[in-house]
Amino acid sequence: MPSVRLEDIIDVVVFQDLPSVESTKLNRFLDGGVVVQSELLNTLANGPGKTAELPFWNDLDGDDEVNYSTDDPDQDGPTSKVAQSEQKARKAFVNKGWKATDLASEMVMGAKAMEHIRNRTDKYFRTQFEKRVIACAQGVYADNVANDGGDMVINVATEDGDNATDANRFSRKAFVSAAFTAGDHFDNYSAVGMHSMAYQQAVDQDDVEDVRDADGRLLFQTYMGRRIIVDDSLPVLPGATSGFKYITILYGDGAIGWGEGSPEMPVEVERKASGGNGGGVETLWRRNTWLVHPFGFDLAADPTGMSHTLAELRAAATWDRKIDRKLVPMAFLIHN
Repeated sequence: MPSVRLEDIIDVVVFQDLPSVESTKLNRFLDGGVVVQSELLNTLANGPGKTAELPFWNDLDGDDEVNYSTDDPDQDGPTSKVAQSEQKARKAFVNKGWKATDLASEMVMGAKAMEHIRNRTDKYFRTQFEKRVIACAQGVYADNVANDGGDMVINVATEDGDNATDANRFSRKAFVSAAFTAGDHFDNYSAVGMHSMAYQQAVDQDDVEDVRDADGRLLFQTYMGRRIIVDDSLPVLPGATSGFKYITILYGDGAIGWGEGSPEMPVEVERKASGGNGGGVETLWRRNTWLVHPFGFDLAADPTGMSHTLAELRAAATWDRKIDRKLVPMAFLIHN
């Protein structure tokens, strides 16, 4: 079991100050409105059991023609009804432990190993949370291709990525086509998640705009009015012949719902006096309960364990769309 050992510590004679190594993962899905936390989901995440039922009202049927009034008092007008559906979601019970030997901490100059760990755990779990958000989107994509004819997907990529042309790469035309997979709901997207390679293509095409505050500080950037979220954790697929294909994801507000539960012991420090041949070992444990769920989808498969792994969330068999495609605030663009 890995732990911080003496060999993990940089020679203090050479390095008098040990700066923290920042994670390269950027976390913008929460800030961009893609993930929305709600009191309902918080309540469900804190409730008993492993699963939660998410009820929602279906839209009124716009295909039903209106009634036409008459002066006949005995003629009753026909009525319609509204139906309620539900999505099944499942909690994720996650934890992580970090171990440090006392002797290693005594030998280090600057922040001790456990102090460094304590300062980084929030960022670690934020990164893990975002991996889960992306995995859910990948699963939605896989389900859509496998079971719904790919009606949320536009694919302009070639399998021979090394010989891709401009028609196969990210472009305004391809982006608009992906948005219009939602028909007359094409304007319901507020953010776009893209790999840095796709972002570079957008920059090269001079289609990225800065949004700044009154003092000129950069707040975020947009593409065709949609907030850009650059994350290299977004899917990259190998081309069948050569090169790679990238999945750019269009998101509407609240595409992913989030509820946070309260573990029995969210933070715990474990001491093992006999560890390190009696020198002492300390382990810090962090635990979270998350309910992360894409709007409009039902869980079609249970996990092999207590919680869905990232690989299981990416699988087509895990998801089943429950609402009309137009109402799903997500679309996918595949490009080189």
